[in-house]
Amino acid sequence: MKNRIAAALAASLFVAGIGIGYAAQKVAPQVFHGKSKEDAARALLDVARVQAGDGSWERIAIGRVLYLGGHKQEGQAVFDAMLAGKHEDSDEFRIARVYREAGEWAKAKPLFDRFVANNPKDEKGLAEVGAFYLLNGDRDAAEKLFDRSFAISAEIWATVGAAGAYLGVVPEE
Repeated sequence: MKNRIAAALAASLFVAGIGIGYAAQKVAPQVFHGKSKEDAARALLDVARVQAGDGSWERIAIGRVLYLGGHKQEGQAVFDAMLAGKHEDSDEFRIARVYREAGEWAKAKPLFDRFVANNPKDEKGLAEVGAFYLLNGDRDAAEKLFDRSFAISAEIWATVGAAGAYLGVVPEE
């Protein structure tokens, strides 16, 4: 009897999971139509959370919208949760980009520096961090990172990112 109940429960949870997963693939107009911008954004972010699952880049994207969209504490909570657990260097890099985009170089810099230290062969990452240094007034540190990047490879995105920084253009993300 217990086995049958457990099997029925497992089957219903499986079917419910499929339904939730399928529903997350479609966003119904009533989720955001006719709502205030704030309510529409909240409702869409709720859907995005389901769509994100355990994806770190996806969760960082949600945190970015919150952080830059006027809900800084909620966005920061997303980032703090990410950084407190097991994460990739690329997660720190993406969070650092958000801080930089928010004009918070002091928060971005240590994350970028850690990424550079842990990824000494990432020519595009080195050039991008160098560009951010240049855009924040540290040409010496920027050019050292450009030198390291170009010593690895002459990768177009690294070269374009460095060139753009000299003209005040933020690298493409």
